[in-house]
Amino acid sequence: MGLKEIKKKKWFSILTNMYVLVLTVFLVWMVFFDTNSLLIHLELKREIDKLEKQQEFLKEEIANDKKIIEKLSDPEELEKFAREHYYLKKKNEEIYLIEFEDSLKVNKEDE
Repeated sequence: MGLKEIKKKKWFSILTNMYVLVLTVFLVWMVFFDTNSLLIHLELKREIDKLEKQQEFLKEEIANDKKIIEKLSDPEELEKFAREHYYLKKKNEEIYLIEFEDSLKVNKEDE
């Protein structure tokens, strides 16, 4: 099959049409090389989805923290929180920390 025979084919004349060539180059440029390319849009879309999930998580955390702050506005609850988390005590009071064997982090090599 020679070059003359290929030029006579209908698909060749369509592919070598100037409009088809320009459109093809334009589409390739827009999809891969342009600053607003399709690939960049897909990457940004994934990042937006990730940030929206993070935003929802942080909103839930804020709601939980607001509940804790509201709860700690009561002096008795504040005292209970301080005693449990920071081992604070009143005057003339002693604190004993009781740790059970299963709650301790022991290396198996130490046994």
